[in-house]
Amino acid sequence: MKRVGIYLRVSTGGQTTENQRRELEAVAARSGWDVVSIYEDAGISGAKGRDKRPGFDRLLKDATARKLNMVAAWSVDRLGRSLQDLVGFLTELRALECDLYLHQQALDTSTPAGRAMFQMLGVFAEFERGIIRERVNAGLARARARGTKLGRRPVKPAIEARIRELKAEGMGILKIGRTVGVGTSVVQRVLGQSG
Repeated sequence: MKRVGIYLRVSTGGQTTENQRRELEAVAARSGWDVVSIYEDAGISGAKGRDKRPGFDRLLKDATARKLNMVAAWSVDRLGRSLQDLVGFLTELRALECDLYLHQQALDTSTPAGRAMFQMLGVFAEFERGIIRERVNAGLARARARGTKLGRRPVKPAIEARIRELKAEGMGILKIGRTVGVGTSVVQRVLGQSG
């Protein structure tokens, strides 16, 4: 019997993993798989590394501990966007004799055709990410050409002066932020500019 870990991921906080979970649990039930655990990273980009994806990290640790012999995910892009990372992930799973099931691609790496297809899908995921990056950069360039100001809003001079004054009095960054009504990152930015 397959001991399966289901991996769910969405990129933004406004999205939900509920559809992924429902479909993958249904596949597991139909296939007679034993779902050992569900690993979830909500609001985290697939471009982030393992260290920034706690659910993905826990999944790999459980696979290494041989608690799983199959990983099920909604789609190849839920696992990652970099071909190098995807191939590394597949290689690590193969070394652990752990297979991979991708629902959207109907892919099962327990077969040679499945392993070959996984590598091809990784190429397309990386290509898609490159296209998205190009579109974003073109949009930013278009906004700049129209004169749109990009980046953080400037801090008002009076607030900057008050932040420096409170710091000179020995007040900490958190308290300065609360006193002035700004975030600590604003306080750090203002104090960094003066240093």
